[in-house]
Amino acid sequence: METRTERSGLTLTAIVDTALQMAAADGLESLTIGEVAKRLGLSKSGVFSRVGSREALQCAVVEEYDRRFLQDVFVPAMREPRGLPRLDAIMRLWLQRVRTVELSTGCIYCAGAFEYDDRDGPVRDRLKDGVLRWRSALKRTVIQAIDAGHLKPDTDAEQIVFEMDALFTGLMRDARFLDDARAPDRTWTAWQRVVQAALAPAAAAPAASLSRPR
Repeated sequence: METRTERSGLTLTAIVDTALQMAAADGLESLTIGEVAKRLGLSKSGVFSRVGSREALQCAVVEEYDRRFLQDVFVPAMREPRGLPRLDAIMRLWLQRVRTVELSTGCIYCAGAFEYDDRDGPVRDRLKDGVLRWRSALKRTVIQAIDAGHLKPDTDAEQIVFEMDALFTGLMRDARFLDDARAPDRTWTAWQRVVQAALAPAAAAPAASLSRPR
């Protein structure tokens, strides 16, 4: 038999999951305690007692999105050898997640960046922190590829990170707003060009075998 604590935990999971679906479809500002309660068949007080304020719910959604993203992209990529294999795995897994998740539901970070670009407060802070932590992780991976001799010693790691992030922002716009079914393939082609431009001479041959993600 489930204890009260277990039931409460399951309810909180359902609340955050439902709110995440709503935010992905209509933006974080669409979230209300009342609508989440209505969708789950709970009372408003029941939702409030588990998440607190609407703002706390929005922050919980961002945290859950971040957790799922890292589990799908960063964690499995870390199994690859340091350097270009790991960097390429990140891009491949990132693109795979876009194909299987974000193209149909939207991206909390891409949409949130525009939704909160002129707002202050904890939700903006949480979004910004997630983006900056992700870019910091990407930068470490690029630096490892430089240190491994896979990328040129004078490679600008921050520029590579900017281009990686920009590719996916452009992908989301072209795929969802312009309905371009070729956008994922174009993103991978653009990534290959970024890599080729930064490759150290000795790494050029191995990099030619990088496979196109499905």
